[in-house]
Amino acid sequence: MARKVVLATKNPHKVDEILAILGDIPGIEWLTFRDFPFPDVEEVGDTLEENAILKATGVARATGLPALAEDTGLEVEALGGAPGVLSSRFAGVEKDYRANNEKLLSLLRDEANRTARFRTVAVLALPDGRTWMTEGVLQGQIAEAPRGAGGFGYDPLFIPAGETRTLAEMAPEEKNEISHRRRALEAMRPILEELARGSLD
Repeated sequence: MARKVVLATKNPHKVDEILAILGDIPGIEWLTFRDFPFPDVEEVGDTLEENAILKATGVARATGLPALAEDTGLEVEALGGAPGVLSSRFAGVEKDYRANNEKLLSLLRDEANRTARFRTVAVLALPDGRTWMTEGVLQGQIAEAPRGAGGFGYDPLFIPAGETRTLAEMAPEEKNEISHRRRALEAMRPILEELARGSLD
């Protein structure tokens, strides 16, 4: 019998990316906000790690099922690591992608150093309170202007190291192949495989 695991996010873009990366694990049945209601968990942590733990443990407790959460931040060197944990609400309103991108470009207008990285922290939580954490990083640069119609968030501004295109100019499969999210989730894969086998019970 498949082991049910809840994806502890209500962001449809993140759900699609996570399922594209981990949806093939034998013995795991993924439940999402689309077919399994769960409460919102307030992201009040000071770090990506704290927020990922809050989301995963909150949903695991509420549902009585294992929950997988992740928190992702864009860390810009010239801004001292900002927006970081505030990435989704950098311009004040959560998930206003256009406003967030405009604010970032405004702050970097006269800045030569455009080095940045995306960082994802993933957490698997069981209802008994046990947690496992993994991390993925993608190094890159901030473009001078938004480019591309794909992706979400800061993807139109982020050029991965070794690339000339932004993440938003890549096909979803290309982005998922190299992304920070993929790196964090692939590191979580062996733990999820153990869960499916019953080794974590």
